[in-house]
Amino acid sequence: MIRYSRILEKNPREIVLLKSRPCTWALCSFCDYIDDNCNDNQAMIKFNNQVLQNVTGEFKRLEVINSGSVFELPKECLQDIKDIVVEKGIEELYFESHYSYRHRLEEIKDYFPAIDVKFKCGIETFDDDFRNKHLKKGVSFKSPEEVAGYFNTICLLVGIKGQTKEMISKDMDILLKYFERACINIYIDNTTEVKADPELIDWFKNEYSHLEDMDNVEILWNNTDFGVGEDDENK
Repeated sequence: MIRYSRILEKNPREIVLLKSRPCTWALCSFCDYIDDNCNDNQAMIKFNNQVLQNVTGEFKRLEVINSGSVFELPKECLQDIKDIVVEKGIEELYFESHYSYRHRLEEIKDYFPAIDVKFKCGIETFDDDFRNKHLKKGVSFKSPEEVAGYFNTICLLVGIKGQTKEMISKDMDILLKYFERACINIYIDNTTEVKADPELIDWFKNEYSHLEDMDNVEILWNNTDFGVGEDDENK
């Protein structure tokens, strides 16, 4: 699997896909990403260190993703990330976190002093019923403003059977109104029972492809568009 890539278009940065301990939530109905985890700490630390050696500091920005939240990375991996950040002169660092960790984000910021640390959060949709009953996301909040108080960047899912045009339109309005950045993931069928809705995806392309012209919105038409996660032989 490809674990290192360079994002060259919007917000140019390097990105690494690390292994982590299993996601503490691990109940999302649409996610088989959690299969990429590890319970062998020493093997994980060694493996991730090798991935991090690819980082050059070319853009002064680094995004670190894993099969869960940054809090599922061993502390030794965090130290290795810190070493790379210092060595390569990284100025902006991006991590992912489940909403349940929102009260602990400052721990990571404090661990990387003098670095601009930003967090992505997979909200998937602002329709509470669809998010929690169908997608089983385990994320509840009172308002988009509450989410924006913790996370400047959110990830949304588009194109799932059961989702509606109205849901998606509302999500796009909220995204643009409340958040500094967003990543829109077009749903791709995987090993779970949750399936894509091709007609809804076509509608989204017709109605919202213009969002690609915005510097703060990234649309992943394929879940490997950032260059990581794909098998080497398929590249």
